[in-house]
Amino acid sequence: MGREQGRPDPEGRERSCRPEVIMYDLHTHTILSDGELLPTELVRRAAVLGYDTLAVTDHADASNLAHLVEAVGECRESARCYGVNLLVGVELTHVPPSLIPVFARDAKRLGADIVVVHGETVVEPVAPGTNHTACTCEYVDVLAHPGLIAVEDARAAAERGVALEITSRGGHNRTNGHVVRVAREAGCRLVVDSDTHAPSDLMSKEARWAVALGAGLTEAESREVLSVDRNRLLQK
Repeated sequence: MGREQGRPDPEGRERSCRPEVIMYDLHTHTILSDGELLPTELVRRAAVLGYDTLAVTDHADASNLAHLVEAVGECRESARCYGVNLLVGVELTHVPPSLIPVFARDAKRLGADIVVVHGETVVEPVAPGTNHTACTCEYVDVLAHPGLIAVEDARAAAERGVALEITSRGGHNRTNGHVVRVAREAGCRLVVDSDTHAPSDLMSKEARWAVALGAGLTEAESREVLSVDRNRLLQK
Protein backbone atom coordinates (compact mmCIF):
# COMPACT_ATOMS: atom_id res chain seq x y z
CA MET A 1 0.00 0.00 0.00
CA GLY A 2 1.30 3.46 -0.89
CA ARG A 3 1.91 6.10 1.72
CA GLU A 4 -0.78 8.70 2.27
CA GLN A 5 -0.17 12.11 0.80
CA GLY A 6 0.83 14.83 3.25
CA ARG A 7 2.58 12.36 5.61
CA PRO A 8 6.32 11.93 6.02
CA ASP A 9 7.91 8.99 4.21
CA PRO A 10 10.39 6.74 6.06
CA GLU A 11 13.24 9.12 5.23
CA GLY A 12 11.41 12.11 6.65
CA ARG A 13 10.46 13.72 3.35
CA GLU A 14 6.96 15.15 3.26
CA ARG A 15 4.70 14.66 0.27
CA SER A 16 2.63 17.77 0.49
CA CYS A 17 -0.93 17.87 -0.76
CA ARG A 18 -1.45 21.45 0.42
CA PRO A 19 -2.85 23.93 -2.08
CA GLU A 20 -0.53 26.44 -3.68
CA VAL A 21 0.10 29.61 -1.69
CA ILE A 22 1.78 32.90 -2.44
CA MET A 23 5.38 32.72 -1.32
CA TYR A 24 6.37 35.82 0.61
CA ASP A 25 8.71 36.66 3.46
CA LEU A 26 8.59 40.08 5.08
CA HIS A 27 11.45 39.64 7.55
CA THR A 28 14.98 38.76 6.42
CA HIS A 29 18.53 39.86 7.14
CA THR A 30 21.71 40.17 5.08
CA ILE A 31 25.37 41.06 5.66
CA LEU A 32 24.18 44.65 5.97
CA SER A 33 23.40 43.70 9.59
CA ASP A 34 23.80 40.23 11.11
CA GLY A 35 22.87 37.99 8.18
CA GLU A 36 25.19 35.78 6.14
CA LEU A 37 24.27 36.68 2.55
CA LEU A 38 24.43 39.64 0.23
CA PRO A 39 20.95 40.96 -0.59
CA THR A 40 21.17 39.66 -4.17
CA GLU A 41 22.21 36.17 -3.10
CA LEU A 42 19.35 36.09 -0.62
CA VAL A 43 16.96 37.11 -3.40
CA ARG A 44 18.36 34.44 -5.72
CA ARG A 45 17.96 31.70 -3.13
CA ALA A 46 14.41 32.85 -2.47
CA ALA A 47 13.66 32.83 -6.20
CA VAL A 48 14.80 29.21 -6.49
CA LEU A 49 12.41 28.28 -3.67
CA GLY A 50 9.56 29.96 -5.55
CA TYR A 51 9.20 33.19 -3.62
CA ASP A 52 7.16 35.96 -5.20
CA THR A 53 7.90 38.69 -2.66
CA LEU A 54 10.86 39.17 -0.34
CA ALA A 55 11.51 42.01 2.07
CA VAL A 56 15.07 42.71 3.16
CA THR A 57 14.69 44.19 6.63
CA ASP A 58 18.08 44.51 8.26
CA HIS A 59 18.40 45.68 11.85
CA ALA A 60 18.21 49.45 12.00
CA ASP A 61 18.59 52.34 14.39
CA ALA A 62 19.77 55.94 14.07
CA SER A 63 23.26 54.83 12.99
CA ASN A 64 22.36 53.05 9.76
CA LEU A 65 18.75 53.73 8.78
CA ALA A 66 19.44 55.84 5.70
CA HIS A 67 22.29 53.59 4.54
CA LEU A 68 20.14 50.44 4.66
CA VAL A 69 17.32 51.93 2.63
CA GLU A 70 19.72 53.23 -0.01
CA ALA A 71 21.84 50.06 -0.19
CA VAL A 72 18.96 47.61 -0.54
CA GLY A 73 17.27 49.90 -3.03
CA GLU A 74 20.25 49.41 -5.33
CA CYS A 75 19.29 45.73 -5.64
CA ARG A 76 15.79 46.23 -7.08
CA GLU A 77 16.87 45.61 -10.67
CA SER A 78 18.73 42.43 -9.76
CA ALA A 79 15.62 41.18 -7.98
CA ARG A 80 13.49 41.94 -11.03
CA CYS A 81 15.86 39.87 -13.15
CA TYR A 82 15.16 36.93 -10.85
CA GLY A 83 11.41 37.50 -10.86
CA VAL A 84 11.17 38.54 -7.21
CA ASN A 85 9.36 41.58 -5.89
CA LEU A 86 11.98 43.07 -3.58
CA LEU A 87 10.63 45.18 -0.74
CA VAL A 88 13.15 47.59 0.70
CA GLY A 89 12.74 47.61 4.44
CA VAL A 90 14.22 47.91 7.90
CA GLU A 91 13.68 46.24 11.24
CA LEU A 92 13.80 48.85 13.99
CA THR A 93 15.65 46.91 16.67
CA HIS A 94 15.86 47.79 20.38
CA VAL A 95 14.97 51.37 19.51
CA PRO A 96 13.53 53.23 22.52
CA PRO A 97 9.73 53.15 22.18
CA SER A 98 9.48 56.96 22.13
CA LEU A 99 11.69 57.07 19.02
CA ILE A 100 10.00 54.31 17.02
CA PRO A 101 7.46 56.65 15.34
CA VAL A 102 10.24 59.06 14.37
CA PHE A 103 12.46 56.40 12.81
CA ALA A 104 9.56 54.59 11.16
CA ARG A 105 8.43 57.84 9.55
CA ASP A 106 11.97 58.64 8.44
CA ALA A 107 12.37 55.19 6.89
CA LYS A 108 9.24 55.65 4.81
CA ARG A 109 10.30 59.13 3.76
CA LEU A 110 13.67 57.76 2.67
CA GLY A 111 11.90 55.25 0.42
CA ALA A 112 11.39 52.13 2.51
CA ASP A 113 8.51 49.96 1.33
CA ILE A 114 8.08 48.24 4.67
CA VAL A 115 8.91 48.97 8.30
CA VAL A 116 9.19 46.07 10.73
CA VAL A 117 9.59 46.60 14.46
CA HIS A 118 11.51 44.10 16.60
CA GLY A 119 8.81 43.12 19.07
CA GLU A 120 8.95 42.13 22.72
CA THR A 121 10.17 38.58 22.17
CA VAL A 122 10.57 36.52 25.33
CA VAL A 123 14.23 35.76 24.55
CA GLU A 124 15.64 39.31 24.38
CA PRO A 125 15.50 42.35 26.70
CA VAL A 126 13.32 44.49 24.43
CA ALA A 127 12.13 47.67 26.12
CA PRO A 128 8.60 47.47 27.57
CA GLY A 129 6.20 49.54 25.52
CA THR A 130 7.76 48.55 22.19
CA ASN A 131 4.75 46.44 21.19
CA HIS A 132 2.28 49.15 22.12
CA THR A 133 4.15 51.87 20.25
CA ALA A 134 4.53 49.75 17.13
CA CYS A 135 0.85 48.78 17.15
CA THR A 136 -0.25 52.40 17.35
CA CYS A 137 2.18 53.80 14.74
CA GLU A 138 0.85 54.65 11.30
CA TYR A 139 4.24 54.03 9.67
CA VAL A 140 4.77 50.48 10.99
CA ASP A 141 3.72 47.53 8.82
CA VAL A 142 4.75 44.43 10.81
CA LEU A 143 5.40 43.77 14.48
CA ALA A 144 7.93 40.93 14.48
CA HIS A 145 7.85 38.15 17.08
CA PRO A 146 5.68 40.13 19.52
CA GLY A 147 6.04 37.69 22.38
CA LEU A 148 3.23 37.73 24.94
CA ILE A 149 1.46 40.63 23.27
CA ALA A 150 -1.55 42.10 25.06
CA VAL A 151 -5.00 41.92 23.49
CA GLU A 152 -5.34 45.70 23.76
CA ASP A 153 -2.21 46.20 21.67
CA ALA A 154 -3.41 43.65 19.11
CA ARG A 155 -6.68 45.55 18.82
CA ALA A 156 -4.71 48.73 18.15
CA ALA A 157 -2.75 46.85 15.49
CA ALA A 158 -6.02 45.74 13.88
CA GLU A 159 -7.25 49.33 13.75
CA ARG A 160 -4.06 50.56 12.09
CA GLY A 161 -3.37 47.66 9.77
CA VAL A 162 -0.23 46.47 11.55
CA ALA A 163 0.37 42.75 11.00
CA LEU A 164 1.53 40.47 13.80
CA GLU A 165 4.19 37.94 12.90
CA ILE A 166 4.21 34.18 13.27
CA THR A 167 7.86 33.25 13.05
CA SER A 168 9.91 30.15 12.36
CA ARG A 169 12.90 31.60 14.22
CA GLY A 170 14.04 29.50 17.16
CA GLY A 171 13.34 31.13 20.52
CA HIS A 172 11.15 33.83 19.06
CA ASN A 173 8.66 31.16 17.97
CA ARG A 174 7.92 30.05 21.55
CA THR A 175 4.93 32.37 21.70
CA ASN A 176 3.44 31.72 18.24
CA GLY A 177 0.40 30.04 19.76
CA HIS A 178 -0.28 33.01 22.01
CA VAL A 179 0.06 35.41 19.08
CA VAL A 180 -2.50 33.41 17.09
CA ARG A 181 -5.00 33.34 19.96
CA VAL A 182 -4.67 37.07 20.59
CA ALA A 183 -4.89 37.90 16.88
CA ARG A 184 -8.13 35.91 16.61
CA GLU A 185 -9.65 37.78 19.54
CA ALA A 186 -8.50 41.17 18.28
CA GLY A 187 -9.25 40.56 14.60
CA CYS A 188 -5.83 41.64 13.38
CA ARG A 189 -3.91 40.30 10.44
CA LEU A 190 -1.10 37.77 10.66
CA VAL A 191 1.92 37.04 8.49
CA VAL A 192 4.30 34.07 8.48
CA ASP A 193 7.98 35.04 8.25
CA SER A 194 11.34 33.36 8.68
CA ASP A 195 13.53 36.07 10.23
CA THR A 196 16.18 34.65 7.92
CA HIS A 197 19.84 35.12 8.80
CA ALA A 198 21.36 32.09 7.09
CA PRO A 199 20.57 30.29 3.81
CA SER A 200 18.94 27.39 5.64
CA ASP A 201 16.45 29.75 7.34
CA LEU A 202 14.43 30.37 4.18
CA MET A 203 11.32 28.19 4.29
CA SER A 204 9.92 25.90 1.64
CA LYS A 205 6.18 25.87 0.95
CA GLU A 206 5.79 22.81 3.15
CA ALA A 207 7.72 24.44 5.97
CA ARG A 208 5.53 27.54 5.81
CA TRP A 209 2.45 25.33 6.13
CA ALA A 210 4.01 23.54 9.09
CA VAL A 211 4.75 26.82 10.89
CA ALA A 212 1.22 28.12 10.32
CA LEU A 213 -0.50 24.92 11.42
CA GLY A 214 1.94 24.41 14.28
CA ALA A 215 1.08 27.86 15.62
CA GLY A 216 -2.53 26.75 15.95
CA LEU A 217 -4.07 28.10 12.78
CA THR A 218 -6.73 25.99 11.12
CA GLU A 219 -6.33 24.80 7.53
CA ALA A 220 -8.58 27.62 6.33
CA GLU A 221 -6.81 30.25 8.43
CA SER A 222 -3.42 29.00 7.27
CA ARG A 223 -4.48 29.20 3.64
CA GLU A 224 -5.64 32.78 4.13
CA VAL A 225 -2.51 33.90 5.97
CA LEU A 226 -0.16 32.18 3.53
CA SER A 227 -1.97 33.47 0.44
CA VAL A 228 -1.99 37.21 1.12
CA ASP A 229 -0.57 39.07 -1.86
CA ARG A 230 1.93 41.90 -1.66
CA ASN A 231 -0.61 44.69 -2.07
CA ARG A 232 -2.83 43.37 0.73
CA LEU A 233 0.17 42.78 2.96
CA LEU A 234 1.13 46.43 2.85
CA GLN A 235 -2.35 47.89 2.70
CA LYS A 236 -2.80 50.23 5.64
